[in-house]
Amino acid sequence: MTDYSMMHPSSRVWVYQSDHEISDENAELLKSEILNFVTQWTAHNKALKAWGQLIENRFIVLMVDESQAGASGCSIDKSVAFVKYCEEKAAVNFFDRFNFAYRVGDKIESADRTEFELLFKNGELTDETIVFNNLVNSKTEFEEKWQIALGESWHRNFV
Repeated sequence: MTDYSMMHPSSRVWVYQSDHEISDENAELLKSEILNFVTQWTAHNKALKAWGQLIENRFIVLMVDESQAGASGCSIDKSVAFVKYCEEKAAVNFFDRFNFAYRVGDKIESADRTEFELLFKNGELTDETIVFNNLVNSKTEFEEKWQIALGESWHRNFV
């Protein structure tokens, strides 16, 4: 696996969010699986300069520096199949795009679209609440816009 600091700022990023926190036991298993996957991830039999991590026992983040070799359709398909495998191993859902994660102090919570809207209407979430923008596309966006105030995020359209 390539060291995160060696990944180019324009490296392509995919963020998969679990519908709930992953147990420590399953997290350790996934961390090992992620390391194995990114070490062996290829496009057209060419090794990808890749990085991956399980963050906060909730997010799988995969990154490819496409200056060396681009992620092709088949390599992206491999990553999706890998995340589905992780989903089964950890008994979580990584593909519900309307499950929104947000910070409450040091803790990360999540809610489906309806609950998220109610939390906002009840004042439990505000425009200052930090949400996770899993639509970031590059390392730079990941560093600057992954954790963002709800009022500045696309999430605002749902409240």
